[in-house]
Amino acid sequence: MSVVTVQLGQCGNQVGQELFDIVWSDVQDAQRKAYSSVSCERFFRQTTQGDFEARAVLIDMEPKVINHSMSKAAKNGRWRYGETSHFSQKQGSGNNWANGYCVHGPRHRDAVEELVRREVEHCDMLAGFIPIMSVAGGTGSGVGTFVTQCLRDVYPSSFVLNHLTWPYGTGEVIVQNYNSVLTLAHLYQLSDAMLVHENDTVHKICSQLLKIKQISFSDINRVIAHQLGGVLQPTLTPDSCGAFSRNPLGELVSALACHPEYKLLSVCNIPQMASSSIAFSTFSWPALLKHLRQMLISNSKMEEGIDWQVCPPPASVGRSRTLTAGSFNTSLANLLILRGKDVYSAETGGFEDSAIYTSWLPPNEAFSLWKSPVPFNKYEKSATLISNSQALLRPLDDMVRKAWNMFASRAYIHQYVKFGISEEDFLDSFTCLEQVISSYTQLQC
Repeated sequence: MSVVTVQLGQCGNQVGQELFDIVWSDVQDAQRKAYSSVSCERFFRQTTQGDFEARAVLIDMEPKVINHSMSKAAKNGRWRYGETSHFSQKQGSGNNWANGYCVHGPRHRDAVEELVRREVEHCDMLAGFIPIMSVAGGTGSGVGTFVTQCLRDVYPSSFVLNHLTWPYGTGEVIVQNYNSVLTLAHLYQLSDAMLVHENDTVHKICSQLLKIKQISFSDINRVIAHQLGGVLQPTLTPDSCGAFSRNPLGELVSALACHPEYKLLSVCNIPQMASSSIAFSTFSWPALLKHLRQMLISNSKMEEGIDWQVCPPPASVGRSRTLTAGSFNTSLANLLILRGKDVYSAETGGFEDSAIYTSWLPPNEAFSLWKSPVPFNKYEKSATLISNSQALLRPLDDMVRKAWNMFASRAYIHQYVKFGISEEDFLDSFTCLEQVISSYTQLQC
């Protein structure tokens, strides 16, 4: 089954291009034809000339980033984007969610839906869509939300997994918290699940694990794409009967998003290191999984700086409801994906501990395990954990609090009202996300 990626705005188009690069490289390195065949069917289509084109639609309100992505893909000589699979205009959205959602989105709806329809018609079987977008700007967040709404309207039975990049906490755009709140609140009604990467976390990975001194957005996008590839590349699942899974989006959503109140998914990957160090490193499954489990329960986003003092509370002790540092991270559901050598010997019982999970879901339903004996992206052994847990609770709470403080002082509200977003729309979005925060906080009950 095939996945259509919809790249939205500057961030979405840059992350998407890196993702296809990593997937293509992984397919070429793979020594198993079945793995390569399933991956190519999932992400690429072959033209009559034998060229491979990404199953992607590129959308931006400015042409520069799309032109760069298309020319970069074409120059590498390995894969490319379709010549007519992109849409751009000459005027951006001005970092204003309302401009993207209320103006640009409706104005260009027919053109965008036609691009998506043509891409879908190239698929023998459609698994669903992955809109890739930032929540901070105008096009990625505003147009991205509108396009997600269109996908839900036109393809109601297809899965929609949004990939969201959250901005730096210190700020990239003065109204980023407004844009983020409006995006998340609307997507909560539209998306099957949202897979989130935080720029702050990825920046630390680049600095502390990859030892990059001058960190660029290209470096950050490459880390995000590597982790996304670890999630989306073919695996063997309990229901796949020994063959590589055909429907990654459906199986991922069913494993992790079991309740409409809980749709925020975080991802972490181990190991991660500079490519020059991989050849001199050895990994064992017990060590990798021990670190990954502690990363989960202590909400450490990378293996450096793990808080080893955090441990699951005894069954007889009530769980804390606070968001204080060092608190235990309670999970609703976890999906562990193991790739590489000796994968069938890996012992994963530590992730089936009932103390990790909320009390109202048994561990055998809350934990899923997928495996692939094919190494991924040069790592002999690697593990990816996708978690529906309290991991994103603190940054979400901070985001809503900052946006509310601005809203209470009526800062920049007029910039949204003039494009059709009312104060009531803001209040509805705040109410939605406060409910999300409350639901995730109560996982500790």
